[in-house]
Amino acid sequence: MISMKEEIKKVIEETGLPIITDEKSGAAQWVDLRELRLSYIISVENIKPFYEGLKEGKLLGTKCKKCGRLFFPPQKDCPSCFDSDIEWVELKNEGTLETMTVVFVRPPSFSAYDPYPVAIAKLDDGPRILAWYKGDPQQAKPGMRVKIQVGKRKEGYLMYEIAPA
Repeated sequence: MISMKEEIKKVIEETGLPIITDEKSGAAQWVDLRELRLSYIISVENIKPFYEGLKEGKLLGTKCKKCGRLFFPPQKDCPSCFDSDIEWVELKNEGTLETMTVVFVRPPSFSAYDPYPVAIAKLDDGPRILAWYKGDPQQAKPGMRVKIQVGKRKEGYLMYEIAPA
């Protein structure tokens, strides 16, 4: 049996391009054989209070002083009225589960993790939050009460999670 890499190499030798035909749809597909390794640094200076809040077990968002909209994740500028007069507010750490799924096909950067549940909850004070779900996915039901808690990831850093209330 020929491996996918060997098949692609053969196609490249024959055609000069790594294009194969999808078996189901018949559509042409580009296959890239390069392995991706990604490291990056992202400035979080404008939302530094969010991370300081995590250290204290708090979930912080931002509120526009002009239009009153509340944002999570926090925003430096209001995406609604485009004003920059923003204040930091502590969000309520409780809400309602809206939906949940289990991610089985993980991106390479999460390949060290077992399949993991991800949920969306609507906080009592309004914003929706997307986070890993720390609970039995079989017991999760839309409309159930949940809380947002700060926990440590496998890598050792703090992050917020959704858990049953």
